[in-house]
Amino acid sequence: MWREEVNLPKGNKLQENRKVDVVVVGGGITGITTAYLLQSEGLNVALLEANEILNGTTGHTTAKITAQHDVIYDELIGHIGVEQTKLYYEANNSALHFMKGLIEKENIDCQFSTQDAYLYGATLEFDHRIHKEFRAYEKLNIPCDFKTSLPFQFDIRAATIMKNQAQFHPLQYLVYLAKQFVEKGGVIFENTVANDIEEGTSPTVITRDGHRISCKHVAICTHFPFYDGAGLFFTRMYAKRSYVLAAKTEQKFPGGMYLGADQPTHSLRSATLNGEEVVLIGGEGHKTGQGINTEYHYQSLQRFAEENFNVLSYPYRWSAQDLITLDKIPYIGKLKEKKENIFIATGFKKWGMTHGTVAAQLITDLIMQRKNPYEEVYKPSRFHADPSIRYFLRQNLDVADHFIRGKLDLPKKSVEQLEKGEGNIIYVNSKRAGAYKDESGKIHCVDTTCTHLGCEVNWNAGDSTWDCPCHGSRFSYDGTVVEGPAKTPLKVINLNDEEESTQ
Repeated sequence: MWREEVNLPKGNKLQENRKVDVVVVGGGITGITTAYLLQSEGLNVALLEANEILNGTTGHTTAKITAQHDVIYDELIGHIGVEQTKLYYEANNSALHFMKGLIEKENIDCQFSTQDAYLYGATLEFDHRIHKEFRAYEKLNIPCDFKTSLPFQFDIRAATIMKNQAQFHPLQYLVYLAKQFVEKGGVIFENTVANDIEEGTSPTVITRDGHRISCKHVAICTHFPFYDGAGLFFTRMYAKRSYVLAAKTEQKFPGGMYLGADQPTHSLRSATLNGEEVVLIGGEGHKTGQGINTEYHYQSLQRFAEENFNVLSYPYRWSAQDLITLDKIPYIGKLKEKKENIFIATGFKKWGMTHGTVAAQLITDLIMQRKNPYEEVYKPSRFHADPSIRYFLRQNLDVADHFIRGKLDLPKKSVEQLEKGEGNIIYVNSKRAGAYKDESGKIHCVDTTCTHLGCEVNWNAGDSTWDCPCHGSRFSYDGTVVEGPAKTPLKVINLNDEEESTQ
């Protein structure tokens, strides 16, 4: 929906070796904001994007600019203490005010509006948790309120309100930043896949086509880091998918932004599309590759919508993928303590509008050798004894379970049984394979073994992709990589000769 009404700036594909001060990899909110800030500091910056800018997670957000990040503050106080938790809140609140100030100063037309953010619970369990979260707000001096009802048909038990948060049109905002970046002398390279980094005092980013960009600093803002640098981030994060419907409704939305803490979660906010109000209804999250048939998640959101609104139509629907760290705090900063010129930003836990901005400011300060009060909170090399160890073990046991289960999973259908637009697991030469029949009747067949670490991918009917349940890699129906950590396409299987080939 966000891409409907904007003219995105275009970048050429990198065709030669280059030298700049900073290479920023990733064309979402983090990368564009980082590139904009660094270019504004007088540095020579190149932004690399594997596809088109603003077509990844940022282009599929619900676009709430808020420090209310689900039920998290009471939990964080228990794990990292009041002072560090307060810094987490202040970092995100500061990002909100930075964005608001920039929008007002530059008069950016992006549907920005101040809204209160409601976090509510409808069950006894979450009534208790919402009360604890409200007390955490008070302990942290967060402007807040408490209610036992909402301006909707559904009943709740408790809601805590974080005052004066915001929502906006993310691409209208970021297109302005991208254009300013280029006007200030920055350069955008699209369809340019960063594949590796040669480390050193002058690191070099190497693209999939073999071109090289040498620089003084690299900022990795690619959702999942394309370069791991022995950080083992695939063991320290997991991927979740969630779903959104844009609904036109008879009744006017009452204002505010809403998030249900109960499972499955539901998110609500309004937006304007072609001059008309729509309600964005999100939720139904699950680990990537581990959900039920993804069509059911959309159907479940639709049931929720029609139980609570008089829905006229659903002009848009989409899904998004987010990464969650062991302690639910993003990894932002130096890739490793001894890597002074390579920086990462990842693991935003669905809250990329503020955290992408926090990351851009923090990385800019580190490159400019300025102190930043939030460096220790987000340091990628941190490891808290609790909950990090507990979540590390749980996550990697889950990976092992799905690795084994995938190998034992039996084919569901034969190629002949596939309907048009359907994908499923089949046998080819007594080996597990994945087949998809497109609308013209052509069969696309791939080896279902993920090229990252060998787990077996599952079919995602909602997005027509093959998704890995272990580390969140995603592949198109023809095997091409949609989302990392995998870098190599799935092997293509030629059903005519029943031989494997590679793309």
